[in-house]
Amino acid sequence: MGEQLAPSAWIAFTGSCDAGLHERCVSLLTRAGIAVSASAPEDGAALGLVVFGACDDEVLTLLRRHGDSALVLAICVGAEALSSAVQWHLVHAGARDVLQWPELPATADEISARLQQWLRVDALVDSPAVASCLVGTSPAWRRSMRSVIEATVSTSSSVLITGESGTGKELIARLIHDLDPRPDKGEFVVVDCTTLSPELSGSEFFGHERGAFTGAVGSREGAFALAHKGTLFLDEVGELPCELQARLLRAVQERQYKRVGSNTWQHSDLRLVSATHRDLERGIAEGSFRADFYYRIAGWRCRTLPLRERKDDVLPLALHFMRELLPSQAELTIDPAVREFLIARDYPGNVRDLRQLVTRICQRHCGRGAITVGDIPPEDHTVPGAPPLWPDNSFRSAIRSAVQLGIGMKDISQRATELAVEMALECEEGNLQRAATRLGVTDRALQIRRASQRALV
Repeated sequence: MGEQLAPSAWIAFTGSCDAGLHERCVSLLTRAGIAVSASAPEDGAALGLVVFGACDDEVLTLLRRHGDSALVLAICVGAEALSSAVQWHLVHAGARDVLQWPELPATADEISARLQQWLRVDALVDSPAVASCLVGTSPAWRRSMRSVIEATVSTSSSVLITGESGTGKELIARLIHDLDPRPDKGEFVVVDCTTLSPELSGSEFFGHERGAFTGAVGSREGAFALAHKGTLFLDEVGELPCELQARLLRAVQERQYKRVGSNTWQHSDLRLVSATHRDLERGIAEGSFRADFYYRIAGWRCRTLPLRERKDDVLPLALHFMRELLPSQAELTIDPAVREFLIARDYPGNVRDLRQLVTRICQRHCGRGAITVGDIPPEDHTVPGAPPLWPDNSFRSAIRSAVQLGIGMKDISQRATELAVEMALECEEGNLQRAATRLGVTDRALQIRRASQRALV
């Protein structure tokens, strides 16, 4: 993570900026080794800077337009300090960070440092190490992965992974282990907390000496010893009874333990990663989970996303699973009706649910042609002729979040329309005529709307 990268970023100035600020700011960034472009790329996948003198609708519109796909640094240049509420408003609108400059500084080192760090993290997000085990392209997924990677490479703290069943918590834990930069890294050791008994938990975690208890005919290494210099993964840690949590307190905090039947302290230089589908903070309030143990395992917290919050990843995931299951079909395609079915369907079991569905489809598929509706098992069929359920839960969740953040009707409507245009063009691979047909508008109307959107950038 110490490698110096030469960042490039697009920059946008709002009307609230002082005259002449544009040229002075670009010069400052250039001297810091940052390549600056005057506009955001079409795909938005880049680093961005939004410079403003006062937080207004223009600033928030820019952040909402680009904050999903780009990492945007908001920079306020002016004597009036931003309040805490305004800074959080900027972050919720899409800013990755906020800087305040009463006047232009002598150097842009603090900008360069941030951009370099973001580039390093994104390089790992796009690396084969991640792509080989985790699939996703949606903005929500990328934000989640950035959090995981920052927790992995920036610290050796314990990590708590929360999320619903089937969202890939163990895959995330294994990725944290795989990306661990230690040169003499040890093993990845899993303890399933749902199968532990209080009587044998000491031996399972810490090992035992020969003769320590009836049946201990030989000594045994426990999970803490096996994970030395590696990663100890406590799967479904929320299932641990409180008495077992108490037994683990010192070992988790100090990385020291005693084997059952021994008086000698042992040391384990491990990284602790825990996962649960339970709400542990609610468990603390109800008395089923110890607060002192929680704060020992939750040095960093990462949340895996349910599939309804990353609907854009349904088709990439389905294709990934199909290529695994049908490796002989290099040019595998999916009929549009099947695509619509996969996107419209609910997945209570999340990615695991999707994989099981795809497995059933692939088992029925014949020949080397496209995946068609006949490959979908009858038990999985929707009602014939019924339109896809819309608005679905993910749409309702997005609107609820916008309303809770205080975003007005005009901004919600405008952003929804912009996203609809972007998604239609993406579905039709940039073909304007087909995108207009999909949206139920004329080519001319779509051209005018795209031109007006660019004019606001």
